[in-house]
Amino acid sequence: MASKQLPTSPGSDGDERKRKRKLSNRESARRSRMKKQQRLDELLEEEGRIKEENKKLSQMIDATTQLHLNVASNNNVLRAQIAELTDRLRSLNSVLQIASEVSGFVIDIPDIPDTLLEPWQLPCPIQSAPASVDMFQC
Repeated sequence: MASKQLPTSPGSDGDERKRKRKLSNRESARRSRMKKQQRLDELLEEEGRIKEENKKLSQMIDATTQLHLNVASNNNVLRAQIAELTDRLRSLNSVLQIASEVSGFVIDIPDIPDTLLEPWQLPCPIQSAPASVDMFQC
């Protein structure tokens, strides 16, 4: 029994399937490359945004650091002035005390307020500053 074979020609179903599969694979590869390029473009755009945000945050940090240094410097000047004025007040109080003893007049010499000697102990209650998370978001 001889088996009957179908004649194969260049346009047979097998060749047509191969051709369609190649075409489908090419199209799939093209779509994949396009998606990959689109994702790359998105990532590059996001990188640019993040770099810009990082630059702005660095500038804000620099400005805040400079402001902090200025405030700390002013604070040191004020502390030095407090120390100097407190010393002057003590000297004047001792002069008044001597003048009171010599003249016989009673002079009321007020005590040096503790806030001058200990400026970190404020005479008024500390007021809280309202803050929320939204204040720190750009």
